[in-house]
Amino acid sequence: MLLHGNTPYSQWLKFIQMKKYVLGVAVVLLASAFMLPPKKKIKIFLAGDSTISIKETKAHPETGWGMPFVYFWDSTVTVVNKARNGRSTKTFVTEGIWQSILSEMQEGDYVFIQFGHNDEVKEKVNSYTTPEQYSANLTRFIQEVRDRKGKPVLLTAVSRRKFEGGKQVETHHDYSILVRNVAKATAVSFIDLDVASQQLYQQVGEEPSRMLFLQLQPGEHPNYPDGKVDNTHFSELGARLVAQIVLKEIRTTLPELQERIVVPVKK
Repeated sequence: MLLHGNTPYSQWLKFIQMKKYVLGVAVVLLASAFMLPPKKKIKIFLAGDSTISIKETKAHPETGWGMPFVYFWDSTVTVVNKARNGRSTKTFVTEGIWQSILSEMQEGDYVFIQFGHNDEVKEKVNSYTTPEQYSANLTRFIQEVRDRKGKPVLLTAVSRRKFEGGKQVETHHDYSILVRNVAKATAVSFIDLDVASQQLYQQVGEEPSRMLFLQLQPGEHPNYPDGKVDNTHFSELGARLVAQIVLKEIRTTLPELQERIVVPVKK
């Protein structure tokens, strides 16, 4: 016997169907309420010198730490490496490189600022900046990024390799102090890459740490037929390890970026 119309069974069946519908809608609404919005795409600009910059093929295996740095981010992050060989806070401005960052950046973008290698060398007349000029330039960079609602990040200059009596020593003492003072005065996000890189070299050891730098025997690489002994610029290994130091510091200094960091893959 078929049950249809307004029989008690059909009414009960309609009630069950309606209940399932209402429950389904409630589940969807609840899930939507707790669903995280998609992450906004951002850019991370790198402002600095040859210890960060992208190298021409003729300079390989020299590698700036900004080169491997790009591989540690998910698809929501674009790293824009504006660092250039031999630049100081002064020449970065006079050559228009700093302005290019300000023109390209948008609200919510990050600008990592690491200078000092060329600012501190008095013999480099074109790039040398006095301590007062250096501090003023860094302060200006921070303020101009903030004016555009960006997020500046200040770093001390990565250390050169220099061992005395088996101990890695400070190579940027005065100018690193200036960076720390500016960071404190401006309350900017800060990474002490000078100290962290010294600790890396010490941990690796005096002789093994040569592998982190552009140090080659004669005939070892066609770009350097006479060999090379460089305690400032990195090998591919050294650049990667320094990039990993920066990323480690980012996890604690800029925790909002942590979920965007990934295991590196070739792009």
